[in-house]
Amino acid sequence: MERNDYIFGIRAVIEAIEAGRDIDKVLIRKDLQGGELLAELFEAIRRFGIVNQRVPVEKINKITRKNHQGVVAILSAVTYHSLDNLVPQIYEDGLVPFLVLLDGITDVRNFGAIARTAECVGADAIVIPERGSVSVGGDAVKTSAGALLHLPVCRCRSIFSAVRFLKDNGYKVVAASEKADEAYTDADYTGPVAIVMGAEDVGISPDVLRECDTWVAIPQFGKIGSLNVSVAAGVMMYEVVRQRLAAGMKG
Repeated sequence: MERNDYIFGIRAVIEAIEAGRDIDKVLIRKDLQGGELLAELFEAIRRFGIVNQRVPVEKINKITRKNHQGVVAILSAVTYHSLDNLVPQIYEDGLVPFLVLLDGITDVRNFGAIARTAECVGADAIVIPERGSVSVGGDAVKTSAGALLHLPVCRCRSIFSAVRFLKDNGYKVVAASEKADEAYTDADYTGPVAIVMGAEDVGISPDVLRECDTWVAIPQFGKIGSLNVSVAAGVMMYEVVRQRLAAGMKG
């Protein structure tokens, strides 16, 4: 992690939060206890709605060996967007919405590759959960070839809640899953659509999968069982483009 990707020390982190820095999450040593300064940190975290996580000190030491006092703030390389604000804005702009939801993607290279393709196909945003997801730091921006500087990233409480919200706002939510019987080319992507991609090891979580409108699968004829998630996401996104172009839409 690059030095400008994080801030360490309790007071420094408090000041960063109160200054409005874009913070991905705050890591706090699991056994860190008490004190007025720590209480002030937790109050700032609560007030600004910052994602925080209790972790073993070894995890913090991997980021920095300097006097971190058991607290490190991981900075975001982008400003997160609110899904509540973005969804009506897309409609107001006269666009046919196209979102990509990532359920449990933690590999920065996969995330960067997906973001790069999403920007190329003209997707309106990528949606990630607050927890159990990749951090949008400098490494992610680099692997996306800068796409993340142009593509909105929405961070929501959970992908499950995002799916429900999008369905309530007229979206068709399509899950890419090897459990599906329907081929990915048979679904209709010409209306407001959100594609859900799952973690490479376990796929889409069961509760999210049940909430989606449609499950689709990408045919596979080899022996290894599954595509890399960034490749699968690219296949899905370009099917949206293909159908929209065929229907005389911009993409």
